[in-house]
Amino acid sequence: MEGGALALPQFSSRVGSPILLSARMSSGASGRSRVSKVNPGAYPRSAGRGRTWKRDSPEAPPRRSGITRVPNRSPEMPTERAGRTKISNVNLEVSHHRAVAAVRLLRIEKGKAFVDLLNEKGNSSGENEMSYVGRTLGFSTRCLDNRDIRLVTVIVAGTVRWKRYLDYLIMSLCSEEKVFREMEPLLLQILRIGFFEILKLNVPAYAAVDENVRLAKVALRPGAGNLVNAILRKLLLLKEANSLPLPKVEGDDRAQARALSIIYSHPVWMVRRWIRFLGKEEALKLMNWNNSDPHFSIRVNTANGYTRADLIDRLESLQVHYEKSTMDEFVRIQEDRPASWTTERRHVLWCLWSIRNLGKQSLIVVLHLVAKLCSWQPVYQDKSDSGKIWALDINKGRLRILMEAAKLHNLDAMISDIHADLRLYAKETTAKFDKVLLDAPCSGLGVLSKRADLRWNRQFEDLEELMLVKPGGILIYSTCSIDPEENEHRITAFVQRHPDFVPQSVHGYVPAEFVTDEGFYSSSPTKHSIDGAFAARLVRSVL
Repeated sequence: MEGGALALPQFSSRVGSPILLSARMSSGASGRSRVSKVNPGAYPRSAGRGRTWKRDSPEAPPRRSGITRVPNRSPEMPTERAGRTKISNVNLEVSHHRAVAAVRLLRIEKGKAFVDLLNEKGNSSGENEMSYVGRTLGFSTRCLDNRDIRLVTVIVAGTVRWKRYLDYLIMSLCSEEKVFREMEPLLLQILRIGFFEILKLNVPAYAAVDENVRLAKVALRPGAGNLVNAILRKLLLLKEANSLPLPKVEGDDRAQARALSIIYSHPVWMVRRWIRFLGKEEALKLMNWNNSDPHFSIRVNTANGYTRADLIDRLESLQVHYEKSTMDEFVRIQEDRPASWTTERRHVLWCLWSIRNLGKQSLIVVLHLVAKLCSWQPVYQDKSDSGKIWALDINKGRLRILMEAAKLHNLDAMISDIHADLRLYAKETTAKFDKVLLDAPCSGLGVLSKRADLRWNRQFEDLEELMLVKPGGILIYSTCSIDPEENEHRITAFVQRHPDFVPQSVHGYVPAEFVTDEGFYSSSPTKHSIDGAFAARLVRSVL
């Protein structure tokens, strides 16, 4: 699993001993406005004018007639904000959810935001996003309601997920690769949004074109709006003629992998690796899964005496579409997330559920299964337990979400959060824990459907810092990956370096269908219809 604290603290030790619930290691906004001066410190100078900002080509397509240059900036456009820090301009004509989406995409590309945190900030989510719009674009728009937040999330996640596919088409319509490479970041994000809306959301053509053109004109300049208008209208003609300039899957294995990486919007190395390990047919199924729309699951709150049958009865009375999960305590919701539900729905159901998963149903099911390997009791089943949980994460936002959720369920007394890099924390602390559940850094190859950004920015890390486990204690090594080199091979190498850790079979802790021949936990998206993940149970010897 990709490193991070659990969405809700849910397990405590049976013996009341200290637990490090989850640990996270580190891995290795720009824009212009014509209605307000721009603070040069708001974004690096290299992210502005095309002459100094370069972009890797997704794949050089055949040269085509079309747009040949990026419009010049308006000469009257100011280049500094002269020390202004408060944004007072309000523009009610610009599409507010598109403005928020464009700015968030800028922040994601710069590594300052995550795709999956937008809906997890509670009532302040809309205000937080609008503040970024003001600081980046120099003006603000209408506030976001719950429906707007849902729409922004769909656009952002989808645009990131299909980035390679969208960029290839955008570059194809620019006739010259240089135009794409030197395009301003904000202009590119607006085009990506327009392409995604037209090709994947089937937004009416007039809305996709007019609203994105208006955003480009206000946030940048009139010439930028003209460019967006020309490219989007050409895209519409190609779509209507069913002649999008996509590559053909032909040639040798390398050429076919390059074409598939564009069509399914995955990195070339990932496509080639999956084809080699899984075969082409299984690799295509996996990429389709990754590109599917994520759903979420809820877990019945057994601490309040409810059963899944009670939850299902309430869901049916509220006309919420659902299906039963593979786990008895869970129900998969087949419609929008709770953020877009009516107040009545959320209020009535709140007492019944205890966990909300903002991705596919499978992640929280996977976490539930993996945590069982530690022999922990669910916190909400025994709140009198004297155990203590420490949740460590390098991301403050995830820790905040964790603690807010814990407080809502009256569990914050037994949870302590630690904001730190695990690698540094392990070297500096003298603390030892009876049980450690490590959400290890990995490529996240099993959860790309909900974490669209992972496919573009994953790196491998070493695991030599995992000596926080007491003698006789338990280490659960878990990943959101289906790659053997990140899972079985890494465990083998770790045990060879640290013979005091002995692998122990997970049989008896999870259903047999998830137990491998080697005694590890493993789930597959295409086999089990839940996120791909791996976990190993290691016991540290006393001597």
